Amino acid sequence: MTPMATGREKSDFVLRLSRLDTCALSDALDKLGLAGAVGGIIELATTRRIAGRILTVKLGPGEPPPGEPRHVSTTAIEAAQPGDIIVVEQHSGIDAASWGGILTLGAKLRGIAGAIADGPVRDIDESRQLDFPVFGTGVTTRTARGRIVELATGGPITIRGVEVNPGDYVIADGSGVVFLAALGIERVLAAAEYIFAREAAMAQALREGRPITEVMGASYENLLKT
Repeated sequence: MTPMATGREKSDFVLRLSRLDTCALSDALDKLGLAGAVGGIIELATTRRIAGRILTVKLGPGEPPPGEPRHVSTTAIEAAQPGDIIVVEQHSGIDAASWGGILTLGAKLRGIAGAIADGPVRDIDESRQLDFPVFGTGVTTRTARGRIVELATGGPITIRGVEVNPGDYVIADGSGVVFLAALGIERVLAAAEYIFAREAAMAQALREGRPITEVMGASYENLLKT
């Protein structure tokens, strides 16, 4: 059985992840035959890369849970640790925001690193003004209130066909979003770091005058096979 990662190891994983980019991670997943890179979720506020551990939220039509009413994703914000990233599933097909401006303010004050929604978001100008990274499938003006509810916080969700669990890891930037399962992340990070270093060396070779056809030849084409 694989031992559980310690708090220090989890912080180290996030640090290593933050030094990479989504393309290197996507290539690493391809190299290892794993899923996790998704399309269709784009950078909507800020141009900063984010990387961190995941808190999950699932939204959809239905009845809110019993008890005092609370807005969607507020439970996750209160539960989050600094540096966490909130990931929201909203597959209802209803034009209703998965994330909004007051949530952004609350998350920023909490030290949350960003929000990623498989669904539309709103108040995007506020997120830009607050310099808070928000990723989503698009924008809307329509509130979640009266349209969708929070079905679960802290459980498994599905984002673009990829199963995502709380405590997994994610990196997001202008190229897209990549999810990494907590189990086995060391192997993926090692592969991505190797690819990232190889490509940095290739870039340096171009700057030193080597022909691009030579730099991006057989070695590059077979990089994910070795």
